[in-house]
Amino acid sequence: MIAAIKPAGSNTRGLLAYLYGPGRQDEHLDPHIVAGFAMLGMPDPGRDENATLTELARYLDEPVRLRNGEFGQRVIDHVWHCPVRAAPEDRYLSDAEWGDIAHRIVEAAGIAPAGDDLACRWIAVRHADDHIHILATTVREDGRRPKLHDSGIRVGDTCREIEKDYGLRQLKKGDRTGTRRPTQAEMHKAKRLGWDQTSPEWLEDRIRAAIPHAKSAEELLAYLEADGILIKARHGPSGDLLGYAAGRPGDLNSKGEQIFHPGGKIAPDLTLPKLQARLEIVVPEEHPTARRNRPSTPWHQAADALDALHSDLADDTHAQAHIAALGELLAATAQKAPANLRAELQAASKAFARAQWSQVRAEDRAAYALRRAARDIVQTATGPDGSALAALIAALVWAAIVAGRWHDAKNHAHQAEAARQAVHILQTAADRALAPTLAELAAHPPREQARRVLASDVRAAVPDHAERILADPAWPALATILADAEARGHQPHQLLKEAAVQRELATARQPARVLITRIQHTGRNPTLNRRAEAARRHSTLAGAIPTRTSSNAQPTTATMTPAGQQYRQRR
Repeated sequence: MIAAIKPAGSNTRGLLAYLYGPGRQDEHLDPHIVAGFAMLGMPDPGRDENATLTELARYLDEPVRLRNGEFGQRVIDHVWHCPVRAAPEDRYLSDAEWGDIAHRIVEAAGIAPAGDDLACRWIAVRHADDHIHILATTVREDGRRPKLHDSGIRVGDTCREIEKDYGLRQLKKGDRTGTRRPTQAEMHKAKRLGWDQTSPEWLEDRIRAAIPHAKSAEELLAYLEADGILIKARHGPSGDLLGYAAGRPGDLNSKGEQIFHPGGKIAPDLTLPKLQARLEIVVPEEHPTARRNRPSTPWHQAADALDALHSDLADDTHAQAHIAALGELLAATAQKAPANLRAELQAASKAFARAQWSQVRAEDRAAYALRRAARDIVQTATGPDGSALAALIAALVWAAIVAGRWHDAKNHAHQAEAARQAVHILQTAADRALAPTLAELAAHPPREQARRVLASDVRAAVPDHAERILADPAWPALATILADAEARGHQPHQLLKEAAVQRELATARQPARVLITRIQHTGRNPTLNRRAEAARRHSTLAGAIPTRTSSNAQPTTATMTPAGQQYRQRR
């Protein structure tokens, strides 16, 4: 159940005309009053043909006229309007039930506190099966104004209680971190102009997509302007940037003037101070050795940065910073991904946006590595190779799962749900990204004897999940990956253990696929294995792979199997 409090109005008669009229979008059927304030003595225009809307409006406005005449302080913003709508799948509610709901909502809002005989005048009008409209005039019988501060939060909490009491669809409690819902006017305007999104939604998507491209708020605004977004910046006498508003080209008001939306109205985390905190991070100069040891491509750098996410969630401020930066990395990945994956990654990025922000203050400096990886991705001229992209998307799946768990632990219901939606979309993208690699690997599996030895490694390294891994259709491809990694000097048993630690397998739908992407990422470089190197030097063939009689035996020199020879030829 949604109760949407509208901005204060000044025309009681005009609102009544709408409530009792034919309707602008949906047809209004049998409009009538289902509840009202205790002293309501006026006939219902929907039930009495002699009653008029003008008389009802005057009756509701009487305390307003008395206050204006007695105190000389004219009240004009006195019309409180709150539509209350049930979910489409909810059961039919009777007039008496809607009347009770209206009483509970005006009490929670502060319009008519329980037992207060001098409260505001109000009525609830029903003109459809699934919703009512509550209209109140916000001057009490004693001439005072009601205390409506935070009324939206209180009304929302009451709606959650009503849902439980009436057995209706239960929505999640609000926490003031979500974007505001589009107004009816914005939705109608978008429909009229043929736009898929309202202007604030359109602007939010483009600002979020631009964040990985900038290192300061000034750079961000310049990037947005270059992308065709209209920007109105506010500067102080010193020239410092104090605020900004963004406009969508073609979004004009009734006077033909461009409409601008302040960043904080577009989304709570897109205010100038919050953007500056995320973008303008001062970090120590990186040591040259660290730069030399950095992975070869931005895609590998990003996957490495995500590996640290789980351990950084112990500190709430660090966790919030990493989750916000994760959203930026998702946006960057979507922009540079191949065309066949771009739409799904963009959808995942959009779904995850709600998970990026909460009431927990973020220590943005903690997530610098993730943000640097996102910037490197959008600045690279070339796209990723298939295995690097598959590894990154698999790492993004796990990172979104971890983010959702953190939000769940903090009772951030909306953010946790957003993370789950992103995980679902990312899993589909991960399957598609890995499909070519699986097909190639499955075409050249190790021989049966080698697969049996590798299966014993699986049972020893990850005993709790071994049978699921070996039953996974991707197991032959995993066996090929392990054999190839062993040929480069890695120990399959150790690779499996490390991969299982980095990404727990209990929640993995296809554990063999998860291990493939992890091992491809961590085992992509040769390791200094002196015994394996000696075996290769003494081999009489061009290439050789170690074979073992058991999972605990040391590697010995052997002629490379046909699958291994094919690996060498492919490399």
